[in-house]
Amino acid sequence: MTIGFAHRGARAYERENTIDAFRVALEQGATGLESDAWLAADGEVVLVHDDVVRAGLRRLHVGRTSSDELAAHRVPRLRDLYETLGTGFELSLDVKEHRAALPIVDVARAAGDGAPARLWLCSGNAALLEELRHADDDVRLVHSTRRKRIAVPVERHAAELKRLRVDAINLHYTEWTKGLVALFHRFGVRAFAWDTQETRQLRAVLEMGIDAVYCDRPDRMMAAIIQWSS
Repeated sequence: MTIGFAHRGARAYERENTIDAFRVALEQGATGLESDAWLAADGEVVLVHDDVVRAGLRRLHVGRTSSDELAAHRVPRLRDLYETLGTGFELSLDVKEHRAALPIVDVARAAGDGAPARLWLCSGNAALLEELRHADDDVRLVHSTRRKRIAVPVERHAAELKRLRVDAINLHYTEWTKGLVALFHRFGVRAFAWDTQETRQLRAVLEMGIDAVYCDRPDRMMAAIIQWSS
């Protein structure tokens, strides 16, 4: 079945990238969670979209703030997510800085119970993906990009992702066609579509054979996936 990633948790219903948002997403049936990963000042992997967090009138720079202080402002550590909600879901993380990549893998390994095999690390940096593949065979790798940023013919790019053992490519839903999905599938590369917010958008990419979608409304997303799968 197509993976349904709850974008930054159930951000349409709870504050994004919080444990509450992630919990609600799972309660609504999401089979995957999505977030963004940085390193706090103490080396902990934290889940937040930007490198600056607003705390009242203050602005906390993630890389210069401890994970404890960030947690006080509802920015969770990756290990908090696993410890609170377990590991029984796919997890897509946008690696926002190179130095966070390997610590993410270490946290997943420590969580155990199959967490590394359900971890999808996303980056537009092919060199980082290659480095991660050499570091771990279990985690899944995703090339997140836009069609216009692919400088070579798409078929050549698909072949390169296969060579690098990258598991999936993530494009905006408007860039996918049924033929393009089939092309990447031919090279063993899965096709992910982000920003599928409306039911009509979800249905359109599901009809193309897409392998995963990202949505702010997990209930709407999963209703479309279940209907398509039945």
